[in-house]
Formats: sequence, C-alpha cells, structure tokens
Amino acid sequence: MEIQQLSVSERIVLAQELWESVLAEQNKIELSQAQRDVLDARLAAYEVDSNPGSDWDSVKARITRK
Repeated sequence: MEIQQLSVSERIVLAQELWESVLAEQNKIELSQAQRDVLDARLAAYEVDSNPGSDWDSVKARITRK
C-alpha cells in the first residue's frame, strides 16, 4: 500500500504509532562515538556557560518580526 493512499488523519495516526514504537525502544538506539563526542562537548559548554538560551516567546517574536 502506498502511504499517499491513506487519508491525512490516517497518516497522522501512523506517524504517531511509529513515533511511539521508537520511544518504546529508545534505549536501544546507539550513538556513534562522533555523536557522543558532540553531545559531550555541547553539555560541557552549557555547564560552563549555564545559558539556557532564549525562551520560545522571544524566539518566535524574532522570527515573526522579519
């Protein structure tokens, strides 16, 4: 069956079911060493800076101003 033959609502339900199946097995997802290194570097930078970034309202306002 082609996915495009499904209605939009059926595709949304399918996407939700796929996502839930991934979440159920999230501990089985393996990261490469390069991915681990990037995450470790980002975490270390955050811990030094402790800057959580901008909140969503500020980001949205900047985006919609343009």
